[in-house]
Amino acid sequence: MITISLCMIVKNEEELLSRCLDTVKDIVDEINIVDTGSTDRTVEIAKQYTDRVFFFEWIGNFGAARNESFKYATKDYILYLDADDVILEEDRIKLKKLKETLDPSVDSVSMYYDAGTDEYGNVTLRYRRNRLVKRERNFVWRGDCHQYLDVSGNIINADISVTHKKIKHAVGRTVSIYEKKIERGDTFSPRDYFYYGNELRENGRHEKAIESYGKNLAMKEGWVEDKIFACIFRGDCYRHLGDDENELKSLFESFKYAAPRAEACSRIGYCFQRKKEYKKAAFWYELAIKQVPEPDRWSFVYTDYHTWYPNLQLCVCYYNLGDYQKSYDRNEEARKYRPQDKRILANKKLLEGKLQIV
Repeated sequence: MITISLCMIVKNEEELLSRCLDTVKDIVDEINIVDTGSTDRTVEIAKQYTDRVFFFEWIGNFGAARNESFKYATKDYILYLDADDVILEEDRIKLKKLKETLDPSVDSVSMYYDAGTDEYGNVTLRYRRNRLVKRERNFVWRGDCHQYLDVSGNIINADISVTHKKIKHAVGRTVSIYEKKIERGDTFSPRDYFYYGNELRENGRHEKAIESYGKNLAMKEGWVEDKIFACIFRGDCYRHLGDDENELKSLFESFKYAAPRAEACSRIGYCFQRKKEYKKAAFWYELAIKQVPEPDRWSFVYTDYHTWYPNLQLCVCYYNLGDYQKSYDRNEEARKYRPQDKRILANKKLLEGKLQIV
């Protein structure tokens, strides 16, 4: 059976650290925690779980901090987590089994990162990350923010999730790291432009985000999945700016890189729905529902756009088209995912009256 070193970087995580460690402490063989400047009880809490607590001065570079944490690992494999991550019981069972059965020739195990979950327990954002890596391969983190682990060799995909449970969002911190890169005159990669665009968009700076996404798309280099979502997210920015024409153009541009994604189709449906072109809108929502993401897909999967959201909007579209039975059926599909959603329950009551359902 393999052995596992847990490696974490933390700063001011007194509210979350115990919650994270309690879900993994009995699975790993070693816990290494690198503190980057906490002023709360983080270090004190960490020492309740391990005597391997180290310190690293924060230099505005997440990749450097993560690489520092990896230096202290001594076991066969390295598992990394953030303080606001947890491993749920079902996934704990799977991880224990993986530890018992993993072929030592494997260099890396990718796992799902369930980065968002709604109040009904539905995963809202999922993607894969190389999560468990062989220590002796000396894999390195790249990038000062939105960093990635540069992995090669024998990689397998596991049906195990790490669940992100953030209780607060740090606004503007990552934007400032990118802006310092600009001030230094650093060369941006396509990945940098994509993630800088994401940070700008999330902070409401839509014009600048459009510019950054455009620079990603203008470069021949770069991951095609980033380009797909650069088009989709740029469309979101245009919508916030009230530019419906460019919103639709940007969404359709995503089709240059891959077959239509539910994330784009649902948004296109909403473009037509806002114009009260309900038949066209219904076509795109129906297409969104038909898209099933591949389980081994590494890029973002926003599951809402595959499930309850297009069904709820189809309920509205079919209602306005006078097809109350289809409207009711789609509302019932949405209710499977969000059983107590007030909008869905109100639709149910209205449509039962129309259809005289007792």
